[in-house]
Amino acid sequence: MSSYQLSAPEIKELWRELCSKLQGQVSEGFFGAFILNSPLSKVDFNNDQAICSLSCPSPFHSQSIKKNLESKIIESLEELLGKKVSLNYEIGTPLKKEEKTTASPIYSPRVEDLFSPQNIKSSTLDRAKVAAGNVGLRSDYNFDTFAVSATNEMAHAAAVAVSQKPGSAYNPLFLYGGVGVGKTHLMHAIGNNIISQDPETKIIYCTGEEFTNEIVNAIRTKKAINFKNKYRHAQVFMIDDVQFIAGKDAVQEEFFHTFNALAQINHQIILTSDRPPHEINLLEARLRSRFEAGLIVDIGQPTFELRTAILLIKSAAAHLEIPMNLAQMIASKVDSARKIEGVIKQIKSAIELKNRVLNEELINEILKSENGHESNKKLRVKPQDVIKVVADHFHVKQVAVRGKSRMKDLVRARHVAMYLFCNELGVPLQETGKWFSNRDHTSVLHARDKITKDMALDEQLSQDVDALKMSLVAISK
Repeated sequence: MSSYQLSAPEIKELWRELCSKLQGQVSEGFFGAFILNSPLSKVDFNNDQAICSLSCPSPFHSQSIKKNLESKIIESLEELLGKKVSLNYEIGTPLKKEEKTTASPIYSPRVEDLFSPQNIKSSTLDRAKVAAGNVGLRSDYNFDTFAVSATNEMAHAAAVAVSQKPGSAYNPLFLYGGVGVGKTHLMHAIGNNIISQDPETKIIYCTGEEFTNEIVNAIRTKKAINFKNKYRHAQVFMIDDVQFIAGKDAVQEEFFHTFNALAQINHQIILTSDRPPHEINLLEARLRSRFEAGLIVDIGQPTFELRTAILLIKSAAAHLEIPMNLAQMIASKVDSARKIEGVIKQIKSAIELKNRVLNEELINEILKSENGHESNKKLRVKPQDVIKVVADHFHVKQVAVRGKSRMKDLVRARHVAMYLFCNELGVPLQETGKWFSNRDHTSVLHARDKITKDMALDEQLSQDVDALKMSLVAISK
């Protein structure tokens, strides 16, 4: 049989059928973050074999799929295609080739050339870059550099929707979460995307503290009218750490009227906070009701896999190539994207200024100074949190971790969860057993001791446990 390829519609239908088969076999978080983001892009037939390609957004995605799901994907494809299947991974989406234009050595542009699509696009990009800088937006905080997983996919989807149709999709948009989960990154990404489409859009970005200081100065200098004209004519108003205005009567009064003025003309309002509106102490009830009238999205703490993806993305942006094993080592020791940025800066500085070699020794030195004695803190989380984090980390369901299945992967996850119950939460052996299908305290003791012993011999297990501890530390903050 001669070689041939499936058409784009055929590939799309095959991908839909493959997803249907895979969805019930992995956790929802893994499916959403890795499978849906790595679609089937090519299917070539050569005699009795099918060569299938997945288009993955990063090497981290391809390696995670290869490690956790490759055999299931191949098995499902062979069942659907009726042929032997081999699987390839393509990283990134290939750029479309630009149409080349010919020109004489000395080129004098015609008037119509000045308004060509290429020149208009280039001009728009330049103006957008200047406009974003004037607003105070970071150029590296965009949707391309934002790693998505189950903990932040809803916030990411809402932010993209708002950036595409400001004022009509989710107004106001209220994002909340702990330190370093990506609230500010998403806010800047929204602004950058809006400006890239229309550099003339009037965007105001400020922090709650800056908003407060500006009101105080306006009142002191008797220039309140200038303040009102500035804020009430914004097409997009973004305020970071809005919880800062709570308890400040004059500030809340002015913010209330600014909010109403913008909402009445459907201008977009975006807010971030470290907690939901109902938990912001001293926030006026009328402001709380305004915040709750829009879409409120909680951004969870990043998982180990998400922290690894964030590190790879940010290190690539810093022109620093970090091998996967070292990236995972770092991700297992830090609990937020903000700390990851700090680690990357320290690594880059050590390499460029001190001529250090990027290896485990350097990473350990940096992580020791970055974390200090934080790793010795006891976790303040609920048993349910441990089970959820362990299930997400090992890509299994929570009910399976607590159940009686003797499958090897489930047993390892269950033993790790019991170990964390005993050593990190201090839950008694007998009580721990009740959480896992009423197991006897001797079973819990065996699990705890086995994980303790195996960690000394198995570097991957030790890294898994460290990563889980960091995820739980982040939750407990």
